[in-house]
Amino acid sequence: MTKQTTLKSSFQLKGKGLHTGLNITLTMNPAPENTGYIIRRIDLEGQPEIPALADYVDRATRGTVLKKGDTVVSTVEHGLAALYAMGIDNCLIEVDAPEFPILDGSAKYYVDKINEVGIKTQNQPKDFFIVREKITYQLPNSPSSITLLPDDTFSVQTLIGYDSPILNNQYAVLDDMSKFATEIALCRTFVFVHELEPLLKMNLIKGGDLNNSIVIYDRQIPQEELQRIADLMNQPCPNVTSLGYLNTDLLFNNEPARHKMLDIIGDLALIGKPIKGRVIAVHPGHSTNTALAKQIRKELKRQEVSAPLYIPDATPILDTNQIKELLPHRYPFLLVDKVIEINNSYIVSVKNITANEVQFLGHFPQEPVMPGVLIIEAMAQTAGLFVLSTMENTKNLSTYLLKLDNVKFRNKVVPGDVLVMKVFLTTPVRRGVANVKGFAFVGNKIAAEAEMIAQLIDNTNS
Repeated sequence: MTKQTTLKSSFQLKGKGLHTGLNITLTMNPAPENTGYIIRRIDLEGQPEIPALADYVDRATRGTVLKKGDTVVSTVEHGLAALYAMGIDNCLIEVDAPEFPILDGSAKYYVDKINEVGIKTQNQPKDFFIVREKITYQLPNSPSSITLLPDDTFSVQTLIGYDSPILNNQYAVLDDMSKFATEIALCRTFVFVHELEPLLKMNLIKGGDLNNSIVIYDRQIPQEELQRIADLMNQPCPNVTSLGYLNTDLLFNNEPARHKMLDIIGDLALIGKPIKGRVIAVHPGHSTNTALAKQIRKELKRQEVSAPLYIPDATPILDTNQIKELLPHRYPFLLVDKVIEINNSYIVSVKNITANEVQFLGHFPQEPVMPGVLIIEAMAQTAGLFVLSTMENTKNLSTYLLKLDNVKFRNKVVPGDVLVMKVFLTTPVRRGVANVKGFAFVGNKIAAEAEMIAQLIDNTNS
């Protein structure tokens, strides 16, 4: 089981805002389990907060902008990419301006500080977004697209292309996130000289300079025109004699493609969960990245909890014989075949539905459907296994249902289905009473859900 993490202690970064030109102080702080990433504007009255989720993406022009009510924060992608790639789940980010500092245009300083303060393992398990089928977003009227494919780990590959003699087609891939710090984090943002004046007219890049981005000169411009643009930016004008990179050598021959990958990671962090899947991005941009993140967030909100990952040939945590040692149920009422995952907050079990089961003799002969009460009973037995598996001397203990609430049946269950149940402990067990919430899935769809209260009874003197 992979557990959530946070920072061991706080750290600060100071720098200029790319778009506002303001001097900014950003502080990243440890946060409790299940917090996610929260951004707090400490310069505003009441210190309002914005969850770093795709739900709050307001726009995505030359950076990702989050907005909640009247509170706005922009250029969040590099900081979020560093947190996400370094495996940090929970962080409170305090900033005293409407954007994050651009620093040198990369995520290098974030990663350096994270390594300096260290990472703390927490008690709760990570809640992954597991890609189970191909998911694609295509930006309308554009070649830009991003695709997620099923995979056991998170990886990214990207292809960029520009109509430019200096920066044409580039490709980058990151299969191992442990290489993020040395191969991706230090890759800087980039801009073409011919884009500078239009961006200034959009009230952007007020803080842009030759130290926080790679500047690409790929079209001949008269020196006096370059001087005019430099004056608009309050920057010294370089004396340009040939096409190329004005201010720096590339750290990698495909540094721009690698930086686009950095942006992708930061934008997909807005899903709110670490991803198990492969990302393939073609001509990516913040608009495409965040649109896909929004699409996934809508699906996550529609279905409160993701279906557990079920690998049929994996060795179970508890097999049928071990289940019988904990539960008194026997044929035809033992409704859990195996337990495939268990930790301190939830349990996952499996029930294979077959046409030979006795309930289908009458429910119904011409259209066999698993009775809803038996689905709930299977979840209740799973809850019993959850509690009993943590105890010793369970021989004389039995689990009884006291209450059911908010029971919902969403999809029917029929012979041939594999019912996968995930049951959460919602409060600690006190005096033998357990409050749980259970979900039953067939594939990726919720078949049923219920809140349950159960009590452990000692039958020694019965």
